[in-house]
Amino acid sequence: MPKRRKSWQEKLHDSKDLPKVVELSEAQARRAGAVPGATMVVPSPLEVDEAMRKVPEGRVTTINEIRRYLAQKHGTAVACPMTTGIFAWIAAEAAEEAAAAGQTDTTPYWRTLKGKGELNPKYPGGVERQRRLLEAEGIPVVQKGKRWVVPDYQERLAALV
Repeated sequence: MPKRRKSWQEKLHDSKDLPKVVELSEAQARRAGAVPGATMVVPSPLEVDEAMRKVPEGRVTTINEIRRYLAQKHGTAVACPMTTGIFAWIAAEAAEEAAAAGQTDTTPYWRTLKGKGELNPKYPGGVERQRRLLEAEGIPVVQKGKRWVVPDYQERLAALV
């Protein structure tokens, strides 16, 4: 019997043993711009989702801002960039799955940008859908080369406290 694929909601709620705090190796600390012996939090999917839900209409955040928030929350030097990005993608897919099932209180994932205000092509519907949703909230989006960005995203950052 083939193994059933987990739904996005199941993936979002499958925290395994996360969050967990790990000590960075000297090389990892150097790459992260931290001191040797510094710690890093590997967040849970629900923590990333919770941070994304804090962003009100007309405001934005970035993955880097979410990472800063999570590191501060756990008293670590940094939050894992890989898992934070993956869990933001899972939160976005879970929000779309919930919306398709008729739920209205879903995570406003389109308000979470990549670094430097860039739209995320991995979100459901790609850059085009994220652009439409942001513009519907009065947030301008412009094309810079092949990338789409919110030009004044720093002025629109939401506080994640």
